[in-house]
Amino acid sequence: MRALYVMVLLAGSLPITLAGQAASLRSAVTLEHPMVRVADLFDDAGPAASRVLGAGPQPGARLVVEAAQLSAIARQFGVDWRAASPADRIVIDRPGHLVARDDVLAALRTALSSAGAPAAVDIDLPGFESPVVSLEAQPRLSIEQLEYDSAGERFAATLSIATTDMPVMRMRLAGRAQEMTEIAVPAQRLAAGRVIAASDLQVARVRAASLTGIAGRGEVVRDASQAIGLALHRMAQAGQPLPLAELGPPMVVQKGARVTMRLQTAGLLLSTIGIATESGAMGQRISVMNPISRALVDAEILGPDLVRVSPNSAPHAEPSFVNTQVTLR
Repeated sequence: MRALYVMVLLAGSLPITLAGQAASLRSAVTLEHPMVRVADLFDDAGPAASRVLGAGPQPGARLVVEAAQLSAIARQFGVDWRAASPADRIVIDRPGHLVARDDVLAALRTALSSAGAPAAVDIDLPGFESPVVSLEAQPRLSIEQLEYDSAGERFAATLSIATTDMPVMRMRLAGRAQEMTEIAVPAQRLAAGRVIAASDLQVARVRAASLTGIAGRGEVVRDASQAIGLALHRMAQAGQPLPLAELGPPMVVQKGARVTMRLQTAGLLLSTIGIATESGAMGQRISVMNPISRALVDAEILGPDLVRVSPNSAPHAEPSFVNTQVTLR
């Protein structure tokens, strides 16, 4: 608005030349250039139509010119127009578009990388509002005066926005740049004891700092290959990191289950039924009880509900071999 008043005052020495045809006030103006001209306000403005009055509104903003100022402009520039009432006015809009937030983040990411930040960072810009440029502008963005704290993952910088039809715009930015990483997490809730398959997992992008000592339980699964085929010690929630400490070989013998006990000696293979006193995975050693003698022996798990007792394994009590099957070898 002030720019228009200044141009009117500077034009006070111009001769008034009334056009032959009466001018009419335009109802509204959509400005497609940065400056306001006489022709933007009046139709049939005459010889002064191309004269510049001053700078228009910023892109995305508007300017209202009231009757008194319109009358002054008409007199100074020789436009044959008179206000019909004090309510006469014109609204000048200058359309614009927002600078893409993704473009700002890309410029920041490049600058942060040059300053030593990890390549994969998640940038948080609290309170950021994208600036507006003219519709036709193709802004060139650059980052100036970058300050980066790698320990605190914080930064501050100045964003410079250059266009061909506006002065260079600068705005201060501040936020956090946190390192991100991809890990394998459960695609749905998984029950304790479940043997994990590839379909149970999906890739998630998480903040690297959040993975350090998850709930005090050490390292987590990074790649699906670290978990597939292993069993969960406890229930796992969908989308949450999986601590490696909560995974182990699948239990092929459950505590309290009836198991086949094998004892092989020279030329003989003895088999009987026992009760597992603890759960175990393939290859692990567990304690098995003879249900008749109540003797306990250590046995190696060979497969589902199948164990092997070593010939030199000393029982905790003398085992009974009632109902024992003997096979000549």
